[in-house]
Amino acid sequence: MIVIPIKEEVDIVRVRTVVRSMARDIGFGLVDQTRISTAVSELARNAFLYAGEGEAHIEELTNPHKGIRITFIDHGPGIEDIELAMKDGWSSSGNMGKGLPGSKRLSDHMEISSEPGQGTTVIIEKWLSV
Repeated sequence: MIVIPIKEEVDIVRVRTVVRSMARDIGFGLVDQTRISTAVSELARNAFLYAGEGEAHIEELTNPHKGIRITFIDHGPGIEDIELAMKDGWSSSGNMGKGLPGSKRLSDHMEISSEPGQGTTVIIEKWLSV
């Protein structure tokens, strides 16, 4: 597992670069590498913008699916209403509100856990087609 702290905006690029490289090494094609990288950029940016800092944990999956899992952990203000946050166009900061729902569409699996005042953990997985 690779752990990358997200403390500065440049760390978003670092996470994206490492994930894309690992995805290529695992065997993902260019389109899926781009899908994964796009989702990772959105989620890393969320950790940076809303929590101030966080971490990305990147790991290769082998069972039951071959693929990649990226876990974003922050200790920011958390998400009060995850269902609302997953709706296209909703945003707590006035942006386009595409980050969370878009990341879900680009992934094969997504989990979000959050407690207001405690932080947020977002897990995404992308699986190789067999």
